[in-house]
Amino acid sequence: MKKPLRPELQKAVALIYDGQQAPTLAAKGLGQEAEEIIEIAEEHGVPLCDNAPLVELLSTLELGDNIPENLYIAIAHIISFAYMIREQTRL
Repeated sequence: MKKPLRPELQKAVALIYDGQQAPTLAAKGLGQEAEEIIEIAEEHGVPLCDNAPLVELLSTLELGDNIPENLYIAIAHIISFAYMIREQTRL
């Protein structure tokens, strides 16, 4: 049986970043799909960021699209934060 949706969760996106090119949109979803994106990320230890306005912008992209240049700084902060969390959990 599926867990109930988080009441506040309506949309989710997932990015892939290889360190060579701009991050790309790997997944996006609404409702139950959004919940599944979050569950998969949690199962794999992927740090999560709750930023509804950014999710709204990223959800307009097509799967496989690189993030637009005007979002580079925002995404760079999130990626940096994710790396810091990952390092702290290894200690």
